[in-house]
Amino acid sequence: MNPIREHALNLTRRQLFGYGSRGIGVMALASLLNPKLMGDEAPIKSAAAFGGLPDLPHFAPKAKRVIYLHQSGAPSQIDLFDYKPKLSEIAGTELPDSVRQGQRITGMTSGQNSLPVAPSIFKFNRAGEHGTWISELLPHTAKIVDDITIVRTVNTDAINHDPAITFIQTGFMQPGRPSMGSWVTYGLGSENQNLPAFVVLISQANALNRDQPLFTRLWSSGFLPSKYQGVRFRASGDPVLFLANPEGIDGETRRSMIDALSDLNHITEQSYGDPEVTTRISQYEMAYRMQSSVPELTDLSKEPASTFELYGPDSKKPGTYAANCLMARRLAERGVRFIQLYHRGWDQHNDLPRDLALQCQGTDQASAALITDLKQRGLLDDTLVIWGGEFGRTVYCQGHLTKDNYGRDHHPRCFTMWFAGGGIKRGFTLGETDDFSYNIVSDPVPIHDVQATVLHCLGIDHTRLTYKFQGRHFRLTDVAGSVNQEVLA
Repeated sequence: MNPIREHALNLTRRQLFGYGSRGIGVMALASLLNPKLMGDEAPIKSAAAFGGLPDLPHFAPKAKRVIYLHQSGAPSQIDLFDYKPKLSEIAGTELPDSVRQGQRITGMTSGQNSLPVAPSIFKFNRAGEHGTWISELLPHTAKIVDDITIVRTVNTDAINHDPAITFIQTGFMQPGRPSMGSWVTYGLGSENQNLPAFVVLISQANALNRDQPLFTRLWSSGFLPSKYQGVRFRASGDPVLFLANPEGIDGETRRSMIDALSDLNHITEQSYGDPEVTTRISQYEMAYRMQSSVPELTDLSKEPASTFELYGPDSKKPGTYAANCLMARRLAERGVRFIQLYHRGWDQHNDLPRDLALQCQGTDQASAALITDLKQRGLLDDTLVIWGGEFGRTVYCQGHLTKDNYGRDHHPRCFTMWFAGGGIKRGFTLGETDDFSYNIVSDPVPIHDVQATVLHCLGIDHTRLTYKFQGRHFRLTDVAGSVNQEVLA
């Protein structure tokens, strides 16, 4: 067969459109990825973003970056933020049908003979200038309540973990869509060419019950080019796998190898226009630059003792939630666009009083410290911090209810998240639930509204950040979502 004809038959749709990206576009890409190709030996010092779409941001952003503290497994809003003192009067009684209204519940409690009301055994105290009710389990969060907005009426369509966490991370309950971090870096690029634009950090449960898995697809780029996927940093060994040179390979040798591979990959890119080849080129270059930037990033020896006192003793232990919060601040300082923390262990179907207390002991101080630290360094104004899980917990008990022990099942109809920093009001509470923390009374905030509002803080119109795939223009908020103006400063 004619080689030209064979090449044409092998082109995918994406490659066909990418085929026209030769010429000056390829030269610009090459100069960005490897300044040596254009005779530029000096490091790039421009403050402009690397990558990103040419027409973004759509308007002046309030936030330059996001730190998302995802509490995987679903913290109990009724024990932490949504104070319901009247429940103590009806403890142990059946959840009224007028409250449940025939709404679905999971298979884990649908077979129970009774759904008894379980009030929180924890005390709530007023905190901050506006007297916001906060659980005794969160004494450090109580100290920063004037710097955050608490939203008590977030709600979701998913009732089980996998679709719920996939929904809140990607805007869709089925796997395969890009994560929020990927959408943001696709649109805005990075402010630092020496670190990934999207970094993921994971910490393990403080609770004794340690279930609730996490999947790499939660920080995947989906159908976006893979250069937009999150890069997970590990707690031990090399922070990023295969970053260090193999034994016997020095920096000069590595540089010459990458240059040779880049030349070969550019030939392939010009022949096929496949964006995954472009990704391969950029990732080799990023890995080379990270060999110097990552060790400096992860070296905490120059942090003063006061920093570790602020975040708590666990901040000296790599991989803990406290250490990851401190690392998130360091990443934010260096211009990383989207920093995603996952903390396991919030799925308290039983022994909730014990395990929720343990979880809060492991996270409360560090979460508050992050806000305080960012504020002290002048970074909070342009950093959007998000705290929350994928849904809430039921007012009724799962399993056997006793005076001092209970469990709670999944509850998607209302749960609490809090937000702080770039573009968000301070010392504000939004939304009201009924006396059972079961249904929303006012100001509902669906997941797509959360996502639309996050993008808005970054200067992005969520309806205009799209990517064409399989003949359709997709977006993070699918076909829904509205910016919640109430929480905006």
